[in-house]
Amino acid sequence: MEAKLFTPYTIKDLTLKNRIVMSPMCMYSCENRDGKVMDWHRIHYPTRAVGQVGLVIVEATAVMPEGRISDYDLGIWSDEHVDGLKELVKLIHAQGAAAGIQIAHAGRKAEDTDEPLAPSAIPFEEGMKTPKEMAKEDIERTIFAFKEAARRAKEAGFDLIELHGAHGYLINEFLSPLTNQRTDEYGGNAENRYRFLEEVINAVKEEWEGPLFVRISASDYHEEGNTPDTYVNYAKKMKEQGVDLIDCSSGAVVPAKINVFPSYQVPFADKIRKEAGIATGAVGMITTGGQAEEILQNDRADLIFVGRELLRSPYWALTAAKELNYNIQSPVQYERGWRVTKFLKK
Repeated sequence: MEAKLFTPYTIKDLTLKNRIVMSPMCMYSCENRDGKVMDWHRIHYPTRAVGQVGLVIVEATAVMPEGRISDYDLGIWSDEHVDGLKELVKLIHAQGAAAGIQIAHAGRKAEDTDEPLAPSAIPFEEGMKTPKEMAKEDIERTIFAFKEAARRAKEAGFDLIELHGAHGYLINEFLSPLTNQRTDEYGGNAENRYRFLEEVINAVKEEWEGPLFVRISASDYHEEGNTPDTYVNYAKKMKEQGVDLIDCSSGAVVPAKINVFPSYQVPFADKIRKEAGIATGAVGMITTGGQAEEILQNDRADLIFVGRELLRSPYWALTAAKELNYNIQSPVQYERGWRVTKFLKK
């Protein structure tokens, strides 16, 4: 049986060479605090492309300077960021991988901003800054910032955009009743809480025709918060708007105790895929080729998002291929080192 992990996957006009995705992970490496690409990014991301990842998604990249998690985050709020991002895309493409970017606003989790913005003036936890409740003008300005970020991502040559709607950042804050206690058209019920994301998606699609992912936190891990059932309904709405895939993470909108174990978030991807009829990505402590293959063979998700394991091993794809008895194509320059796989499946 062919290893499904190493089969191509097509989204719109983009074909990924395999189902392995480098999950976006913040590097906090913009030493000049200007959000521009630095040498670390130029080395870090293309290295995973050399390692035969099919899609490399660049870390949460801020659509507004006050929307950074930290002052050391990448940015896409200015046209001055485009040249560095364009260079990064070129380097990733040169090594045979597709290049995606996750665009984001940190909301009340913006650590280095004097006055964070949020749907409601509720701090994440004691000791953190109380955010400013966003006025309509703030909401409109932020939606426009996502639109402009999409334009810049297109100009930089990215193949794919992912909206960061998870982990307690701004979009997630609007979606959750724990963090959104507004009484206007952006709060008060599930439909209104979805409105901000709905308008962000519509604005992004004015500039972007390519594949569009949304990362979600499929459970708030709180009895009064959102559940996977909530997100099945939201996923149906996203599908209607033209979103291509839901990247299914969970938690972090409020402090919570989470029981973490290998593949613990896969059931979210499975449920949303089956009940909302939309492609999903599985993420969360997926560390072996066997895990990844089981998820795909049982149609529990369409893509495998690998995070920390790719920090530990840039060449994780080779390890997974050996485990699955599959002869992965090596970079020409590395054939002497990867030749050990030549006895495997021809």
